[in-house]
Amino acid sequence: MTSSPRPYRGVSAQDRQSARRRQLLDAALEIVGTRGAERATMTAICVQAGLTERYFYESFSARDGLLLALVDEIAEQVRAAVLAALRETEGDAEARARAAFSAFAALLTEDPRKGRAAIIESSTLPALRQRRHELFGDFAALVVTQAQALFGPAALPAPQDEIGALLLVGGLGELLTAWLQDETSAEVEDIVDTATRWFTVGMHA
Repeated sequence: MTSSPRPYRGVSAQDRQSARRRQLLDAALEIVGTRGAERATMTAICVQAGLTERYFYESFSARDGLLLALVDEIAEQVRAAVLAALRETEGDAEARARAAFSAFAALLTEDPRKGRAAIIESSTLPALRQRRHELFGDFAALVVTQAQALFGPAALPAPQDEIGALLLVGGLGELLTAWLQDETSAEVEDIVDTATRWFTVGMHA
C-alpha cells in the first residue's frame, strides 16, 4: 500500500505543490513582463521564485509549458473580467460594450506586466505565438457571440461578423501594445471609447 505524503506544518503536500506552482507563475510574470520572454529561462524563473529546478519539474516539463500556462491564465482572467462586466452592467448595447472593453483594457494595463506578457511577449516565441493567435480567435468569437446577444437579428451575418470581430480584437491589441510601449499619445480611456464606438456601429447591420 502507498501512503499519501503527510502534512508539513499543517499544510498538505498538494497545497505546498500548488503554492510552488503559483510562485513559478508569479516569477515568470515578473521576468516576462519586465525583461522579456527571452530572459525567462528556467534558471532565471527558479531564481526569481526562490525554488530549485527540482520544484520546477514538479509542475512543468519545460519552460515553454510554464509560459503557455502564464498566457492562458492571463487570458482566462481577461475573459472572466469581461463576462463579469457584461453580467453586472445594465443599459443599452453601448453601455455594456463600454463596460466590457473597459474591463479588458484595465486588466492588461493596470498591471502592465500582464499586458506585455499576453500581447507583446507572446509574439516573440514560436510556442507562444501560436497560442496568441488562438486566443485572438477566441476573443473574436466572444465578440461575435456578444454582438448576437446585444443586437439580436440586427447583428452582422457570417462572415462579416467574424471579419468585424477580428478587426476589432486585432486593432485593440495593437493599440494596447502601442500604449504599453509608450508609442501613442492616446490614453486607455480613448482606446476604450474607440473600441466601443467601433463595436456599436460596426457589429450590426
